[in-house]
Amino acid sequence: MVTTLKFRNNDEMPILGLGTFRSEPNEVYNAVFFAIKMGYRHIDCAAAYGNEKEVGKAIAEAIKQGLVTREDLWVTSKLWNASHGEENVIPALHQTLEDLQLNYLDLYLIHWPVALKKGTEMPERASDFVPLSEVPLTNTWKGMEAALEEGLTKHIGVSNFNENHLKEIMATAVHQPEMNQVEIHPFLQQEALQSFCVQNDILLTAYAPLGSLVDENSTLRLLENDTIKTIAEARHMSPAQVALAYTMQRGIAVIPKSINEARLLQNLETLNHTLTEEDMAMLKDLDQEHRFIDGKFWEVDNGPYTADSIWNA
Repeated sequence: MVTTLKFRNNDEMPILGLGTFRSEPNEVYNAVFFAIKMGYRHIDCAAAYGNEKEVGKAIAEAIKQGLVTREDLWVTSKLWNASHGEENVIPALHQTLEDLQLNYLDLYLIHWPVALKKGTEMPERASDFVPLSEVPLTNTWKGMEAALEEGLTKHIGVSNFNENHLKEIMATAVHQPEMNQVEIHPFLQQEALQSFCVQNDILLTAYAPLGSLVDENSTLRLLENDTIKTIAEARHMSPAQVALAYTMQRGIAVIPKSINEARLLQNLETLNHTLTEEDMAMLKDLDQEHRFIDGKFWEVDNGPYTADSIWNA
């Protein structure tokens, strides 16, 4: 199993990281600290998760105890939608760095191709949004490039971007995007997007690599799938390890979220397993283009964004 993904300048990011989405502030400190203690070196954060101060305390404590140095870690964060626009990027990044108690990030991403009015956490009405015609992604990207040039982050990229969004940025970028973080798992394999990213030297990170329970009504349970369970039994793996291994063997980073120590360890131990070509072929057949994070929360009456416009190039 490949354990890192290589960036254009040969920097290497651990292919398996810890996601911190929906980890409550009181839980995320322990999760991050234990994860670092057991060998995780890649932590994925975002201002929008509302827990970067706790994550920062855990990282600081791990460094203080000599478990790691800052250079040992790969820390990613994301620019929230209410900070789109060239002039807003660096102030938002400074806040994230302060919260995380860091001098720089390894990777900074535009969280969504969706712009919100300043100060908006989650939109409730059309007036909470700013259309991309008013604050183009190319304008926000200039702010990302400035952050890179100032050394506040070592790499820049995007999240939840489709092929058209990427092409729009790439057409005028001085520094091309190096990462696109999107939902990927055996039920949503994103082959066309992966192919485009590979052609353009853009790496991929999979969020929700084990599916997600954000939609509680969904009857789809990735880890209860018969094919996944059959392979897990045959390979002495857990269903979660099979799902993670499948995506990593496709050359895509994964950032499963957990606050449970046993599961944190189990996820990390996926790196000790390899699926066969036959396993990979069986898992490839599971694709049904199912999104657990469907993006419909960006749709409001008369609003400028639809889930379809976000996902489909």
